[in-house]
Amino acid sequence: MEKIRINEVASYVPSKIVTNDDLGKVMDTSDEWISSRTGIRQRHISLNENTAEICSKVAIKLLQGSSWSPESIDLIIVATMSPDSYTPATAALVQGKVGAVNAVAFDVSAACSGFVYGLAVAEGFLLQEDIKRVMLIGGEVLSKVINWSDRTSAVLFGDGAAGILLEKSASDSGILAKDLKTYGELGDKLEAGKTNAIEEFPRMGKHEISAFSMSGRDVYKFATHKVPLSIQNAAAKAGIELEQIDWFVMHQANSRIVTQIAKKLQQPIEKFPMNIAEYGNTSAASVPLLLDELVQKGKIKRGQIVALSGFGGGLTVGTQIIKY
Repeated sequence: MEKIRINEVASYVPSKIVTNDDLGKVMDTSDEWISSRTGIRQRHISLNENTAEICSKVAIKLLQGSSWSPESIDLIIVATMSPDSYTPATAALVQGKVGAVNAVAFDVSAACSGFVYGLAVAEGFLLQEDIKRVMLIGGEVLSKVINWSDRTSAVLFGDGAAGILLEKSASDSGILAKDLKTYGELGDKLEAGKTNAIEEFPRMGKHEISAFSMSGRDVYKFATHKVPLSIQNAAAKAGIELEQIDWFVMHQANSRIVTQIAKKLQQPIEKFPMNIAEYGNTSAASVPLLLDELVQKGKIKRGQIVALSGFGGGLTVGTQIIKY
């Protein structure tokens, strides 16, 4: 029986690094204030590279690493909350840049859960007869939607992209189970790029969109309550115990959140790797960025069971349990 296998993993982050000390020079904050509350020490910030460009760099690395031709890709999905534009989709721009002329391409918008949701969409397409190879990328240039005068949110985020190639395979790898939930009644707790309908016709002048805003306390409470439940539900669907999961690859929003989730699940913190100190919160890029790092370092190995879990705007939460 054919299963769905991750063939390749890759990532890209902009070269410019902004440390907490750098932020302390332009706003009322400090390294101690930021790191003690979030675990973040620095973040990568994109200069003149928009979301489609950094996602395309990941796409090229994925193709080079796998030796797949661009023409062999059937579907490209980009998960992002910071697209280049309303239309065309960021995925369509990536498709054009890499010459994947046979690929259908579209975006998934689920903020920090985007990559995990995108994996569910990819799985659905791969169940079809004519879809054999899928590229899934999570990419964000959040620096363009951040209010850099708001120290409560500006210190949290960074830019970057990462992704995977998926294919049908007779190997032992596969997606074991998933648990996805959306809590739309809490949607106003995390917003970015909000637009308003016109108040009169004709509307003259510039169309404005809002900067990122978040109720940190509400999001923390949501994440520490709903994410453990999602992981437990997914494990139950997969028919496994939490102890059988080798790695919990969590969205890197806040080190305190990850630590609290590990505590609630009664699992050792060593199974919850973190790279938030270097990258900050990269939203939809967060989970695949950490996944790539762990694969490249040889920590995640073939045959291991990995829980991928994202949570954020929507509000949304999602867990995928895979056998890598």
